[in-house]
Amino acid sequence: MLSSRVRLVATTARLVHSLICSSSRSSMDLKVLLSSLNDFASLSFAESWDNVGLLVEPSPPHTVNTLFLTNDLTEEVMEEALQKKADLILSYHPPIFRPLKRITWKTWKERLVIRALENRVGIYSPHTAYDAAPQGVNSWLAKGLGICTSRPIHPSKAPDYPTEGTHRVEFSVTHTQDLDKVVSALKEIAGVSVTSFSARTDDEEQTRLSLNCTQQALMQVVAFLSQNRQFYQKTEILSLEKPLLLHTGMGRLCTLDESVSLATMIERIKSHLKLSHVRLALGIGKTLESPVKVVALCAGSGSSVLQGTDADLYLTGEMSHHDVLDAASQGISVILCEHSNTERGFLSDLRDMLGAHLENKINIILSETDRDPLHVI
Repeated sequence: MLSSRVRLVATTARLVHSLICSSSRSSMDLKVLLSSLNDFASLSFAESWDNVGLLVEPSPPHTVNTLFLTNDLTEEVMEEALQKKADLILSYHPPIFRPLKRITWKTWKERLVIRALENRVGIYSPHTAYDAAPQGVNSWLAKGLGICTSRPIHPSKAPDYPTEGTHRVEFSVTHTQDLDKVVSALKEIAGVSVTSFSARTDDEEQTRLSLNCTQQALMQVVAFLSQNRQFYQKTEILSLEKPLLLHTGMGRLCTLDESVSLATMIERIKSHLKLSHVRLALGIGKTLESPVKVVALCAGSGSSVLQGTDADLYLTGEMSHHDVLDAASQGISVILCEHSNTERGFLSDLRDMLGAHLENKINIILSETDRDPLHVI
């Protein structure tokens, strides 16, 4: 009986050891991981002013076993990441935003870069790409409002054009015998695709050419047409727009299935964000019992996104004093929760979503020291 128990313990010990070793072997090459992160939420959705993507890269090859998530990368958070053997830090806010002229021990941001490189830790920031994503920060923030439908306040555009090229040029060929000559000349221009179709103009059958061309090719097409005016007539040049994406973009305009009092909405928001206090500016003529049906929200600093949006309530982390006054003068109440308090809670959802997206190939952990720098006392 004792021998059987010993064998059972030994077998269990080997199984646990095997699982630990198997877990420790789980890893991803940095470049493969970055590609997967971009598949999860494309960096093309980020605002043009933002600084997103891989900010600090250890010398390749670099293998990632542990991905460390934080809202802000401070020196305290960096120390935690190093203690937990992180190989890549995903910092929602980019710790490097303005260009660094030197890397010394003088400032805290420079020290972050030094410590990351010395310890072979990469730093990646998605920031506004995660704001815009359908499953991103603003969608998470909207979950605290109650059952509602939402859409982006400022929809993102698709990363690619719906067809080849950025412009379409259409014109009618004056004489049928010139058609082959014109088509051949245009097809020699790189970045141009040519199709033809019949059209009736002024009761006359004509052949009309349609060209899709890149920005660079457009100039060559225009030059060709300028030099060969005898070949064509009735020219149109159309600029092709990238289509808007239905569920992707900055901010969210949320319409509740059932309106609730402002007081109820405040409690829902405090519960969702795990806050004991928020700041409130009542809209002119509004009280805590006023109904709330439409909420415009933007995680972080929302003034530029929310401005001009028709809603009962604005929800964001911070707004300027005068923007709050402007909103209140229009009867729109404003709730401010401090900047990162409207973002940080998303990281728990992000950990689960990334775990599934990356097929649990790496260890993903949340910072325990990351917190908003402002406290109510």
